[in-house]
Amino acid sequence: MPELPEVEALKDFLADHLVGREVVRVLPVAISVLKTYDPPVSAFEGREVTAVHRHGKFLDIEADGLHFVTHLARAGWLHWKDTLPDGPPRPGKGPLALRVALETGEGFDLTEAGTQKKLAVYITRDPATIPGVARLGPDPLADDFDEARFASLLAGERRQLKGALRDQSLIAGVGNAYSDEILHAAQMSPFKLAATLSPEETRRLYEALRSTLTEAVERSHGLAAGRLKKEKKSGLRVHGRAGEPCPVCGDTIREVSFSDSSLQYCPTCQTGGKPLADRRMSKLLK
Repeated sequence: MPELPEVEALKDFLADHLVGREVVRVLPVAISVLKTYDPPVSAFEGREVTAVHRHGKFLDIEADGLHFVTHLARAGWLHWKDTLPDGPPRPGKGPLALRVALETGEGFDLTEAGTQKKLAVYITRDPATIPGVARLGPDPLADDFDEARFASLLAGERRQLKGALRDQSLIAGVGNAYSDEILHAAQMSPFKLAATLSPEETRRLYEALRSTLTEAVERSHGLAAGRLKKEKKSGLRVHGRAGEPCPVCGDTIREVSFSDSSLQYCPTCQTGGKPLADRRMSKLLK
């Protein structure tokens, strides 16, 4: 799933390629992608793009007071085309969900792999009316997101750190991959309760949050949309690297599996050398 650093890079890329240009067609291919009907998707056509914004993991293309907002979900992606194919796209079983065409002949496709169709597009006058945007917590890279604000968010939070970091209503933009990276950088167990952090641990986690996301944004800055996935994967130290050596201490990176996701961590760096219980694997071994 694209997270804050990738969506921030997509925002900058689209700002360079869209602002000042007219949208001539918005062509839904998979009807499931559209989550709004008023204004109609056709209302976005004929407008000049004036800005591109990011709200957590949401991309927001603004054109003359109207907003095209998309959430790429777990398996969605944006593909820039210097020259779009001739003729309208045909609905079918392929991954193409929606196409946006510019007056220049350029444009982009939104695609979604797999069978779970969760990629979403909204046409709205106000992004705050979109439920997913309205519930977003503060942006962790905002200038006013300081350590005191972070500490106030965690105060009384009885969930484990992994779940708390991924909660978009608590902190916007962090997902499964970067929560693993942040916790590894902070040398903390993903199962540690957020409310039990000492002031020193809160400071360490805050610094890991900011530095991990900032470094990922810097690595992605200026990259074309098609190169962002590879860059994200190459920069991850523990997420998706179960069985590989930890780049910090050399211990084997372990995994805990859940019904629809998994987390990766280093026992030496994060849990005092003790492997975490993987309940799913334990059931399979019985």
